Formats: sequence, C-alpha cells, structure tokens
Amino acid sequence: MKSLFLVRAAFATLSVLAYPMATSPAWAAIDDYEFELAQTEVQVGEATVVSVRLVDKRTGEAVPDAVIFEQRVDMAPDGMETMAGSIEPLRSTEPGIYSFETGLVMQGGWRLSLAAKIQGEEGTLESQLEFRVLP
Repeated sequence: MKSLFLVRAAFATLSVLAYPMATSPAWAAIDDYEFELAQTEVQVGEATVVSVRLVDKRTGEAVPDAVIFEQRVDMAPDGMETMAGSIEPLRSTEPGIYSFETGLVMQGGWRLSLAAKIQGEEGTLESQLEFRVLP
C-alpha cells in the first residue's frame, strides 16, 4: 500500500513539473524571421537612407532589439559586386525598423546584405535584399 502511495505521489509531482513545458509556446527558429525593405526604390545620393523591417514571419510583428553586426551594400544585381557603397547604421526611431545611411553614387540594381543576432534565438539571420537606385 505504501509503495502505491509513493508511485502516485511521484506521478503527481512529475505531472506538476512537466505542465509548464507542455503548455509553453514553441520556441522560434532563426528561419522564422526575415528582413523586408521599407522601400524598393531610392534616389542616387551620398547620404541616402535605406530602411528595413525585421519581421517574425509567424505573426507579422516587427522585431525590435536585433543586433546587426554586418552590413554591406553593393551592385551585385547588375553584375558589379565589387562596386560597393559606404554604409553606416543609424539610430532606430521605431521598434523593428533598422536604417542605414549609404553612399549610392550610381543608378541601377543594388543589394543590401545583413547579418544579425535576434535576442533569445540561436544562430545568425543572414539576408540579401535587392533594390533599385534611381537618378
């Protein structure tokens, strides 16, 4: 009788401990996030601002506080990957929006390449976004 009581007590304890794990939301994977261009066309200029939005694809919500540790802008879409522009991150004015000041001195197709870490997620989000520069 005593052993049956111990078995039931152990089962009840394990059930209470397992409940939070069974009811917690599934964790996201790095593939559940993506960068989107705020605009697909910008003007030629020495101080052009290019903005992107980091989105959780499952909910469509903007994701704030990512750490973008690599950024590059070049003319790879027009076959000139070595034609790179200067690029500097700007202070974010809106959660989930990340802006960069870049020197886009030539019209044509450009590519923005980003690498970022997202708070609470493992891995690196890498993205390549193409846009047009107009005269």
